[in-house]
This record gives sequence, C-alpha cells and structure tokens, in this order.
Amino acid sequence: MNPTRVIASATVLALLAITLFKPQQHLFSPPHIPGSNDNLHTAKTIHVTGAVGPESLVFDRDGGGPYTGVADGRILKWEGEENGWTEFAVTSSNRTGCVRPFAPELEHVCGRPLGLKFDKKNGDLYIADAYLGLKVVGPSGGLASQVATEAEGQPFVFTNDIVISEDEDVIYFTDSSTIFQRRQFMLVLLSGDKTGRLMKFNKSTKEVTVILRDLAFPNGVALSKDGSFLLVAETTTCRILRLWLHGPNAGQVDTFAELPGFPDNVRRNSEGQFWVALHSKVSPFAMWVSSNSWAGKALLKVGFNLKQLHSSFAGKKPHATAIKLSDKGEILEVLEDCEGKTLRFISEVEEKDGKLWIASVLMPFIGIYSF
Repeated sequence: MNPTRVIASATVLALLAITLFKPQQHLFSPPHIPGSNDNLHTAKTIHVTGAVGPESLVFDRDGGGPYTGVADGRILKWEGEENGWTEFAVTSSNRTGCVRPFAPELEHVCGRPLGLKFDKKNGDLYIADAYLGLKVVGPSGGLASQVATEAEGQPFVFTNDIVISEDEDVIYFTDSSTIFQRRQFMLVLLSGDKTGRLMKFNKSTKEVTVILRDLAFPNGVALSKDGSFLLVAETTTCRILRLWLHGPNAGQVDTFAELPGFPDNVRRNSEGQFWVALHSKVSPFAMWVSSNSWAGKALLKVGFNLKQLHSSFAGKKPHATAIKLSDKGEILEVLEDCEGKTLRFISEVEEKDGKLWIASVLMPFIGIYSF
C-alpha cells in the first residue's frame, strides 16, 4: 500500500477514535471566544438577486452604494430598497455563459471580483479580480480595463484584496498563491502553500513591485489611519501581519494580532480601528491540519473532497464572527452569530454611519447590523 495512504488512513482512524470516544474534546467544534456578543443574528439581510458571493463592499466618494463583486463576474451597486441592485461593471468582456449565479469552472472566463476600492481623487473603482488581475473602471462603470497581471515576470494567480494609499498614490494588493486559483482555496490551506505575495502598484510609473513574499494565504489588506503601517491578513496562520511603512521600524514585519479563526478582509473604521471578518473560527481539527501540511495532503490522498474538508474546517454549524481591533492589535469587541441563524461565512465588515455592512464570499446576501 502507498505510504501516504497508510499515513492518511491512520490519521483518519485516529481522528475518528478521538471523536467517538472523547466527544468532550469537540474536535470539529469552533471554540467559544470569551467576552463575545452573540447578537449578529439580529442583522438585517439584503439578498443579492440572482447572484451569490458578495465578497467585498465599498462606498463611492459620494457615499453611494455599497458596491459589491459577485461570483458571476459582475459588480453590483445597491440603489436602495426601491431600486434594489443594479449592474455597475464587469471585469471580463467575454460574458458568454456567465449566466449562472455560481459556476466555479467559468470564473477564469467571467472573472471573479474580490477586493474593491474607490480612488477618492477621481472616483475610479479599482478591482482585485481573482483570475484577471488588477482592474479599474471609471465612475460611470462598464467594462473594467487592465492595470496589471504580473510582478517580476510571475503572473498573478489568485489576486485577492487591495487598499489605496491616497498620500503616496500607490495601491497595495495581495496575490494569495502563485500555484492555486481561487476555486482551489482549500488547497492553499491544506498544502501549506507559502507562495503568496504582497505587492505595490505605483499609479504614476505603472510599476508593480513585490514587497513581501513567501506568505501563507495573504488575504485582506488595510492601512493605518496615519499611513505608518499596512496590515495583511495571513489566513492559514490565523494572524494579522503588520508591515511598517514609515518611521524607525520601516520595512520590518511583525505580528499585529493572533486570531481565533481564519481571517478574510480587514477594514479600518473612521476612528482608526480595524474590523476583521473571520471566514470561520478555527476548531482543534482545523488548527492541527493547517499547522501540519502533510496531514492535509494525506487527507486529500485518502479521498476526502474539498467540500467535505471545508465543512470540517468550518465546524458543525456555519457561523459568523467579526472582531474589532485597536490600532495596537488589541481585541476590542467580538460580534458573533454562533448558530448561523442569519449570517455565515462572512468575508468583510465595513463600518459606516453607525452600521456594520457585512459581506460573504459564499452567501447570496449581505447583512446590515446596527449598533
């Protein structure tokens, strides 16, 4: 028998034994977070008609929106209760067959817009398309044009999130892997892949430079209020990294926060604090597998599919967890929907006018939580 299959079989049997005979260990259950408020289930939801996966939310410079990218490659704008969602932009000119709300096999054709950010100076919308790279569309929308598709001769494979530095006229963005595409995101976690990159696009020179490499699933990015540092969510390691851009520590990287789950996007509020959306809290099983790449590879070899493994990582019940961090990385507040009654698999939390606008990369709706 293949040695890998032997290891995988032994691993699975051991996990089953622990689950069956020591259920109190809650191997697949997400942990309780001390001090959390389980009240996100009171959020109002707005369905994205005929679409799924509103991964990121952004408001234009006039406060309009939010705008969001969905799984069929479109970017939609919320026009209020009366008018609902309208189509604002697309990232691909080839829309043939791009009619189903969720068709992963067509994402590379239709596009899959993830991170969105408006340039406040001119109203342009910059888009991190997972397959098509960095894109931009004007204030009137339409077909987005290409900005960048590679860095240092290495094409982008999984363009994920962006943030714009208005002062420096640059865009920071992540490429989560140089091996696996977005629809293979579980393989990034399971394989121990550390090929992710953080890059900078200079809007004046049009140059792309790699400023951090060898990252484990770099995801959301955010700038501090004073522009002195940049945050990068490293999903696999359940932490937020801080890259100092200015000051005595310029160029250095440290750990800004350790989190009880897999972080997706990070968004700063008007006070300089940060909201982090967790795709899911991390169970003992998920932590063990993500920390031991051989285990993830073995589980794939033994025949578990990605959907099954995603379910085991997310826990028995899909849920929602949002964490607010101070500008020093301290946890200030934890909001949850522990039972997943209303919100699940959240990908971003955007604070605006006393409300949290909450996105999800998998669900067919966004949430609005008033606090």
